[in-house]
Amino acid sequence: MPDTETRQPADEPLGQLETVANFDGAMPTGVTVSQRGRIFVNFPKWGDDVRFTVAELKDGRPVAFPDEEANRTRDDDPAAALVSVQSVVVDPADRLWILDTGSPMFQPTELGGPKLVCIDLATDRVVRSILFPRDVALPTTYLNDVRFDLRRGAEGMAFITDSADKGPNGIIVIDLASGESWRRLHDHPSTKAEPPERFLPVVEGRPVMERQPDGATKPVTMGADGIALGGDGTRLFYCPLASRRLYSVSTDALADRKLDDAAVAATVQDEGDKGGGADGLETDDQGRIYATSYEHNAILRRQPDGGWETVAHDPRLLWPDTMSVAADGYLYVTANQLHRQARYQRGQDLRRKPYSLFRIRLDAGPLLLR
Repeated sequence: MPDTETRQPADEPLGQLETVANFDGAMPTGVTVSQRGRIFVNFPKWGDDVRFTVAELKDGRPVAFPDEEANRTRDDDPAAALVSVQSVVVDPADRLWILDTGSPMFQPTELGGPKLVCIDLATDRVVRSILFPRDVALPTTYLNDVRFDLRRGAEGMAFITDSADKGPNGIIVIDLASGESWRRLHDHPSTKAEPPERFLPVVEGRPVMERQPDGATKPVTMGADGIALGGDGTRLFYCPLASRRLYSVSTDALADRKLDDAAVAATVQDEGDKGGGADGLETDDQGRIYATSYEHNAILRRQPDGGWETVAHDPRLLWPDTMSVAADGYLYVTANQLHRQARYQRGQDLRRKPYSLFRIRLDAGPLLLR
């Protein structure tokens, strides 16, 4: 754990998880909450029986969103429907954006599969679908998470992490007005998994690595995963899944297509050790950065002065995945037991249903961290 300044404990400390929903079917990854309190989740196709890859919670139960037809993939036309969604995000204009990997079971992508879909929450209809060309969403690309800055350009820009475990990692930038997209930090060291001799994640007291039934092992190699836009929009923060480091890059550089790769890379900063491996990042309106800590069943928070503090620590946070800071004053987080999948357990699925969506109130002071 990195050194931090001592902070005073609050009269009513954070860390109290409230269960929002339990899931007895497929495992969820993403969660987002609209300004009016509507909650959306998604279920990537990693081997579970996924009836629909995007859902809205109604009375605590997931219902296909925007409808079942939109979730019915057509093999002959992957652009026509949602294939395998990794992330859902409501933007500052209260529109829902769906990040479709186009990569069920981490298979090579096909043109039309990887896409960013916008739904108008006033009508619950798809109003935009941005497809990525083959030089942006590569056959190996795995679109992981997305953040939006609507202050840039005519209609704003989006930033996406490519967490591929079998190909180049990087950041994908989209001009929302034109739909044009391009890659930045392509295979840059800051976007890549750290080698096993420098990073060995430990969850529930056991090193996490791919474990085959015959005993063969492979290190976790997923790259740029968590992503968060700084409060003033000048820096984009990101982290590889297999790393304890936090990085940032200039958003001006990412957005400027006149700059070459070296000039963009020159703006990368190593923001230091974040105290554990993280799957998801998030920010709030005070410029604080939240990071899930799958190694410690925790959620940590970085203050603008660089000090880290604990927001929540609970044994039920078994692989906290994605977070969403909502207008209701809560931080929402999914916990999906990712490390217990058969891929990491010699072919045995050790997950125990239900998977959970929790929330944590953010209007009290932080826990004391010494």
